[in-house]
Amino acid sequence: MDRQTRRTGLFLVITGAIFWGIGGTVAQKLFQQYAMDVNWLVTTRLLIAGFLLLTVQFFLKDRSQVFDVWKTRRTAVQLMIFGLLGMLAVQYTYMASIKHGNAAVATLLQYLAPTMIIIYLVLRKQTILTRRDLLTVLLALVGCFFLLTNGSISELSVPTLAIVWGVLSGLTLAFYTLYAVPLLKQYDSLVIVGWAMIIGGFALSFIHPPWQINFTSMTLEIYLYLIFVIIFGTMIAFWFYIESLQSLSPKESSLLGSLEPLAAVLTTVIWLKEPFGFFQWMGTSCIIGMMLLLALNKKSSSPNNEPLKNKKPLRVS
Repeated sequence: MDRQTRRTGLFLVITGAIFWGIGGTVAQKLFQQYAMDVNWLVTTRLLIAGFLLLTVQFFLKDRSQVFDVWKTRRTAVQLMIFGLLGMLAVQYTYMASIKHGNAAVATLLQYLAPTMIIIYLVLRKQTILTRRDLLTVLLALVGCFFLLTNGSISELSVPTLAIVWGVLSGLTLAFYTLYAVPLLKQYDSLVIVGWAMIIGGFALSFIHPPWQINFTSMTLEIYLYLIFVIIFGTMIAFWFYIESLQSLSPKESSLLGSLEPLAAVLTTVIWLKEPFGFFQWMGTSCIIGMMLLLALNKKSSSPNNEPLKNKKPLRVS
């Protein structure tokens, strides 16, 4: 691999992770400053981003997969379930947590999903609890305590609804990650995620159709924020992460992808001026440390940890 190709991969994964993190912060501004409806934003975001991802697959990758995924009844049913209980559920809970709290806390709570997966697999006796797993769970619990209480055992520093939606976001992300495994063994991740977004967006359209909004009252600033959340914070972020695996190993992409919650925290604190206490920073450090520990423990299935050309990662934010 030449140096320029590797630099391109680093640029793609870092940019994608930062876009993911900032996208949540921009959504917070839309909710709290412009009173944007959560249902409308999630519906619109899923429909447009899903269509764009399938367009990328159709013109730049294996176009046959875009429609082949529907030819098998079993796969079609799995995709419908994934779209509704996976994609729609995790996107809605994440955005609801942002609306009632802030992007930093919502993103960090969502990243408790790996710990939930570890606990689930241990309870199902599908894996053995190791010392590394115990350390991972401990970091998650300590980080969560500091993040939500700022060191005070008498009161929460984050609204209760934000915590409830954030924890639900982590749970749904755990389901989203586990349920998608058989689908990703058959089809590219752009196909699965693209269709799942469209399915989720279509279902939510019955609650809040995307055309039911007063577009004339929306300012240019609102439109620019929307474009960032939908295009840069969703479609391009996911696409860049996929493309980075053409020149980086999965472990490298996972490690650099951990910049997402850091970007969410920094932009929330610096740009939106959200108060963040010393113990909340400690909690953030614990959760990011947990993510790095998990990423470092990932074993690449390719020789010498080389990039996997057919790797099908699944990310969501």
